[in-house]
Amino acid sequence: QVQLVESGGGLVHAGDSLTLSCAASGFPSNEYSIGWFRQAPGKGREGLSCMKVSNGETYYSDSDSVKNRFTISRENGENAVKLQMTDLTTEDTAKYFCAADRALEPGWLCSDVMLGYLEVWGQGTQVTVTG
Repeated sequence: QVQLVESGGGLVHAGDSLTLSCAASGFPSNEYSIGWFRQAPGKGREGLSCMKVSNGETYYSDSDSVKNRFTISRENGENAVKLQMTDLTTEDTAKYFCAADRALEPGWLCSDVMLGYLEVWGQGTQVTVTG
């Protein structure tokens, strides 16, 4: 059974950096894409950054709110990916989720149209940024 578990969320101040981690288990190989999403109060879920585990190909949202501040990478030697976030603002307050799918490339995994069809989601980790 494939499973994703997020960690690393918390309460931080504006301007701080924070790194989230998503541990994956149950995948029979590394042929899958995995990515980070968030959902702020009263808003829809949005894709932030996704990666194809087998070759490291990445995709980043075009959103100006996250561009150049968020970095996805694979944790060395671990079946886990992290999301490094810098220069956080109160607008980044949200519940952050990771999701994965064996059939999708990173761009499709992160797209809005596929949100309801992804193979597996984690339970999420809360990030709260105070001003």
